[in-house]
Amino acid sequence: MKKLFLLLSVVTTMLSCSESKKPKIAIVGVGIECSTFSPARTTFDMFRPLYGEDIIKSYPFFREDSILLSRADWKPAFLAWATPGGMVTRECYDTLLNRSLRLLKEQMPFDGIFLDIHGAMSVEGLDDPEGDYITKIREVVGDDVMISASMDPHGCVSHRLAKNVDMITSYRMSPHEDRYISRERAVVNLLDRLESGKGKPAYKAWVKVPILLPGEKTSTRVEPGKSLYKAIEPIEALDGVVDAAIWMSYPWADEPRNHGVVMVVGDDKAQVEAGAKSLAEHFWSVRDRFEFVAPTASLEEVLENALKSKVKPYFISDMGDNPTAGGAGDVTWTLDKLLKRPEFKNRNGKRLIYASIPGPELVEAAKKAGVGGTVDGEVGAMVDDRYCPPVRIKGVVEKIVEDGENDQIVVRCGSMQVIVTEKRTGFHYERNFDRLDLKPREADIIVVKLGYLTEELYAMRADWMMAHTRGGVDQELIQLPYKRLERPIYPLDPDMADPKLEVVFL
Repeated sequence: MKKLFLLLSVVTTMLSCSESKKPKIAIVGVGIECSTFSPARTTFDMFRPLYGEDIIKSYPFFREDSILLSRADWKPAFLAWATPGGMVTRECYDTLLNRSLRLLKEQMPFDGIFLDIHGAMSVEGLDDPEGDYITKIREVVGDDVMISASMDPHGCVSHRLAKNVDMITSYRMSPHEDRYISRERAVVNLLDRLESGKGKPAYKAWVKVPILLPGEKTSTRVEPGKSLYKAIEPIEALDGVVDAAIWMSYPWADEPRNHGVVMVVGDDKAQVEAGAKSLAEHFWSVRDRFEFVAPTASLEEVLENALKSKVKPYFISDMGDNPTAGGAGDVTWTLDKLLKRPEFKNRNGKRLIYASIPGPELVEAAKKAGVGGTVDGEVGAMVDDRYCPPVRIKGVVEKIVEDGENDQIVVRCGSMQVIVTEKRTGFHYERNFDRLDLKPREADIIVVKLGYLTEELYAMRADWMMAHTRGGVDQELIQLPYKRLERPIYPLDPDMADPKLEVVFL
């Protein structure tokens, strides 16, 4: 309610203000999470750059009649996000950075900046890319400009990043159904502070929490994640607090900054400090209660359960090569085992949809063969062949979708329908299946390269298990070859002593 009343009062004030009184605010940011355990590399062509008005249009809260849109003189500079993947090349990062700085310089000066970042980018030869990014921006725009950042909770908040932003918030739901709500909160916080004349919050409290867990164990759909993130609300509601946030960080990158963080920002030092300490202690106290959001087992065990099931569709998460978490998306380990299962050899067996595997050569062959034709070729393992080489698919082409960007086909192999794509991609939504005429709700089993299911797939499932499979985002964290994490850290060091959870003011 505190935020609502403040917003209403500010809106009333703004209606009486002249155009010249509006604050001048830039929008800039980059976003990706990168697995350092994957051989894949992310190049600039894999990002989706936006400029000018296209940035404004990308935010649903900036619709044409938006009060937020009318409250400032918006100067959208550069925004580029990419599907999670391997480390970003240094050339790509330098391009992202230099383009951001150039477009900011062209529109200076600013009163504020809305910084839209993910927080888990890894770059070849560079530690803490987001910390480097914000430092370079500060060098250009100066220390007086107020910067409000929005982040993914699986991002990493280093000292350098926290020091250079004035306000910082994070999504509070996993899966991230509130991603635009959180971005809007960062924008509203920025506008409120500029319009009220309060300026930058007086205190920023940062607490390192030595925990590193995957999103599949920290979902807010279940406890203890649900209650942990709910605990933010009463702290944020305090008059002396502007925002509070919790970061789980990103477990598939081996860097010193990868660990849990709590931050609280506000004007009342005692409230800010107490809130940060409370959230950090809550986070640490529930560390051993985090469990996978769905039942997990080996691929063989999961398949046995799915084959016995009388409900459909039965979803299976191919977790180890989840492209939405940084996997290469072309590991064939799971597909190879499915193609060898006798239960799927007969066309009349249980219908299984496999989503998906890159295979540009097979896609081209299917276009030539046409629907109803037969194709025979290899797919996958073009980037990550550590666990299994490319697999051979021989079957009938059931569907071809050409969109000029990522052509896709469906190949029937026995009772399996394998989705083969020109480029790596994630199948997050029901419409992705529908455009291929797959009728996913009628399928017996659907195997997706995901960890926790996205909102639409979660709503569609009749049952669901997550399989421990191989890839660049392997869920068996204890087996990963970490060398640079700050130790001790839970769960890699399960018997570590309780940390001090020191509140650091930045």
